[in-house]
Amino acid sequence: MTPNSSSDLVARLNRLDSCAVSDALDKLGLRGAVTGIVALTCARRIAGKVLTIRLGVGESPPGTPRHIGTTAIESAQPGDVIVVEQRSGLNAAAWGGILSRGAKIRGIAGTIAEGPVRDVDEAREVNYPVFGRSATPSTARGRIVELANNEPIMVGDVEVNAGDYAIADSSGVVFVASEQIGRVLPAAEDIAAREAAMAQALLDGEPITKLMGANYENMLRR
Repeated sequence: MTPNSSSDLVARLNRLDSCAVSDALDKLGLRGAVTGIVALTCARRIAGKVLTIRLGVGESPPGTPRHIGTTAIESAQPGDVIVVEQRSGLNAAAWGGILSRGAKIRGIAGTIAEGPVRDVDEAREVNYPVFGRSATPSTARGRIVELANNEPIMVGDVEVNAGDYAIADSSGVVFVASEQIGRVLPAAEDIAAREAAMAQALLDGEPITKLMGANYENMLRR
């Protein structure tokens, strides 16, 4: 693993949490944090490079029809994160149980869905992390189709592109543009280290009012 290779960057991202990365984005004046998408299956943090899927109403791209999500699963590398946009307004699952099983076998880190997902219990059975807006029993079949793979999508108010980086945990979801990851990671690591030192100082008897005073309030100042 070479310094600043994608695998090294993902390893560093995995040692952080979504809050530290969100704080780093704030410090740098960047956007990327998304709220309202929650862990529906495993209470496990995921982080990795992004593949994107856009779902909706319309005609599938030309060629042999394929079930939603299967193209991304087959093209993903171990440790990647699949991110799905389903903003059709229809109650139709953006992700399901067989997809979770296939992704788990492939070694994919997890799935983040801007929209509802189904077969939550099945994903739990195989310990595959799925984050989504909500759960639904309603199938995508006959309702929505896969419109595009690895094209820009919107998650919350954040544009997400293939090759970007994602981190998701119980606090929420954060995306980092690929061209910004080299700036964001050091800032997030510095924030995490400073907060770890504060936590240790609390254990050592430091008053919390002193710890969370002006220095803490100004920690994200640009």
